[in-house]
Amino acid sequence: MENAALLAKIEALEASVALTKTVNAEVFYWWCTALMIAIHAGFLAYEMGASRAKNALASGLKNLLAFAFLVPTFYFFGWWIYLAFPTGFTVSEASSAGVAWGESMGPNLGDNASGIFWAAFTLFAATTASIMSGAVIERIRMSAFTILAILLGGFVWILGASWGWHPEGWLTTSWGLHDIGAAGCVHMIAGFFTLGVLINLGPRIGRFNADGTVNHIAGHNMPMSLIGLMIIVMGFFGFLGGCIIYNGGTWMTIYNTPTTLSAFAFNTLMGVAGGMIGSYLVTRDPFWMMSGALIGVISSAPGLDVYFPALAFLISFVGGCVIPKLADMLLVRFKIDDAVGAVAVHGFGGVWGLLAAGIFASGYPNVSGPAVSFSGQLMSVVVFAILGFAPGFAASYVLKMLGLLRTDPKIELAGLDISEVPVKAYPEASTIPAFTGEALSPAE
Repeated sequence: MENAALLAKIEALEASVALTKTVNAEVFYWWCTALMIAIHAGFLAYEMGASRAKNALASGLKNLLAFAFLVPTFYFFGWWIYLAFPTGFTVSEASSAGVAWGESMGPNLGDNASGIFWAAFTLFAATTASIMSGAVIERIRMSAFTILAILLGGFVWILGASWGWHPEGWLTTSWGLHDIGAAGCVHMIAGFFTLGVLINLGPRIGRFNADGTVNHIAGHNMPMSLIGLMIIVMGFFGFLGGCIIYNGGTWMTIYNTPTTLSAFAFNTLMGVAGGMIGSYLVTRDPFWMMSGALIGVISSAPGLDVYFPALAFLISFVGGCVIPKLADMLLVRFKIDDAVGAVAVHGFGGVWGLLAAGIFASGYPNVSGPAVSFSGQLMSVVVFAILGFAPGFAASYVLKMLGLLRTDPKIELAGLDISEVPVKAYPEASTIPAFTGEALSPAE
């Protein structure tokens, strides 16, 4: 009797410990998701600040709409796509766990994982739309942007995630892709999708002169943009926390390789610093300095689990030095009017991050598939670039042909807030010296 009672107590204790581990994992991802919402507060602030005052609310509102529309879209379609297509275009049996009417997609006392992972991935989806949002400010129609955001966030990026950010994704099992922090499926795909849209959308009125020279168009509130970018950096700690698997006892990457949260902490902070310093040294521009923080995170993201921190700093520093110059090249040589440099920061930053992992993490073993290699990373870059660019270009081209992509020139000149938003961003602007050009003091 005593042995039976002791065994019963041990079993109860083991069950209690297992439940505690499960709940701890659930709580961890709950707060990762909460932190990721800060990313969207940051995008909201920095895009409104980067817009002229006449477009401030329209720029912010489309970001909020994208967030709202993508939650149900990802519930009904996105999560199923992730589970369905890791091997290519053949539907996996695991997809049954992602159908909206399944028992995993709602309250279920026996499933502590599906809801929190769905929530984290939904915020990743919203991030892709926010990446595009800043690039197209001040001339895209709200309805067109919403359609493109749903396509990108609800369907396109998550297919790339199924292929390359999944333990059974074919880019990893066939080519050995290593992309711990989702530089490819989130940032690269969103950046190249945005490039396709920008080609069809065209530049803002007044961006270029008749001889092709560039006119600077300044946002109305640089401090707001800088604060927003810093909030995005904070939110990335939730984003990257959502990129690591916590099973209550150990930490694993999305590819089931071992890691620690400490590794992520070392390399994330070193990446942020490297990118900021690099971008500041080559531009002296506060906006690009803070954009450099994002470049740094993205550049080091694929190898957060394996890099020595000094190497993460160096990789991000190089990215911070080079990416702003690529943004200038897109503007000056190719006449791509990317209002916030999103294509360069996220698209080209993702390319550099993946290739850097192919150089510096080459030979690192995968649980499934070949070891990490430069060729595997390079081929994956090509896949992500095509997967992002092709649907972005095609969808925006159709909208353009239908006359639905870009706002009317008269409205663009007057400001999108007039047509898209029923309230004014600064209703007292006419009485505030900062908006009228009057001196604030005799010294000014």
